[in-house]
Amino acid sequence: MPTFKKTFELASKIKIPAVGLGTWQSEPGQVREAVKVAIQAGYRHIDCAWAYRNEGEVGQGIKDSGIDRKELFVTSKLWNTFHSPDKVAVGLQETLDNLGLDHLDLYLMHWPVAFANQPKKGKPEIDWDLTNDPSPTWAAMEKLVEQGKTKHIGVSNFTIGRLEKLLKQAKIKPAVNQLEINLMCAQPDVVQWSRDHGILLEAYSPLGSTGAPQLTDEVVKSIASAHGATPAQVLISWQVARGIVVLPKSVTPQRIKENFESVELTADDVDRLNKRAAEFGTKRTVDPSKAWGVPDLWKDDGAAKL
Repeated sequence: MPTFKKTFELASKIKIPAVGLGTWQSEPGQVREAVKVAIQAGYRHIDCAWAYRNEGEVGQGIKDSGIDRKELFVTSKLWNTFHSPDKVAVGLQETLDNLGLDHLDLYLMHWPVAFANQPKKGKPEIDWDLTNDPSPTWAAMEKLVEQGKTKHIGVSNFTIGRLEKLLKQAKIKPAVNQLEINLMCAQPDVVQWSRDHGILLEAYSPLGSTGAPQLTDEVVKSIASAHGATPAQVLISWQVARGIVVLPKSVTPQRIKENFESVELTADDVDRLNKRAAEFGTKRTVDPSKAWGVPDLWKDDGAAKL
């Protein structure tokens, strides 16, 4: 029978909480309270990003909670405009200043795309050299570990092909790859590859995007009913059973608390959810390829060069 894990172990042997609070699309004025409520409810993992434009409130929420920094695992992400090696440390320092912290536990390359600039309107100008070969950006991130600015580094939205290429050049192996993973985007091939290569996966949008039918799926509802749980609790616990860190986002206190409550799924439950996911295939809701004017970010045949 699957056992719900409270933490996973990174390659460094440091433990990372299996369920964290996601802060993407959390509106200003709400995320501060959400972070405070989450920490008081038992969350010890907070996931944020410079691009979310709410790190200041996240930091305030952490401060409001009164928790000792040593008890928290805080993740943030390097935005595309900071990929130039001389800007990587600048990007992290802005995040640390926003959060009111002196270091992160994990810093991720948010996307495998580098912007030369990002206008307020229209498509960004792409830095094709750093997009096709992110190793200089990664080398600058490795220095941040050496300087104690972050304990771990990783990536987000990387395909297997892009990771394979990066691994050939990296001195420090990415600890994590954060991806859209949910019932309609389960990505079992990436899950297996990551497990084989010792890279922990993290799931953003684990409940699907706004309006997605995953919470009303009949299989999910059936399992939830059998356990006296919510559909969200089932979907979160399923990802943990697959060995994946889960980052559900909410600003509603009751949902924040409910999402942190685990469900001990049976092997049959997990099998039913795996089969249901296979029926959906891969239906992504997050794909900025067209908006940024780059080829399909999810095709590995373009991993060497976009």
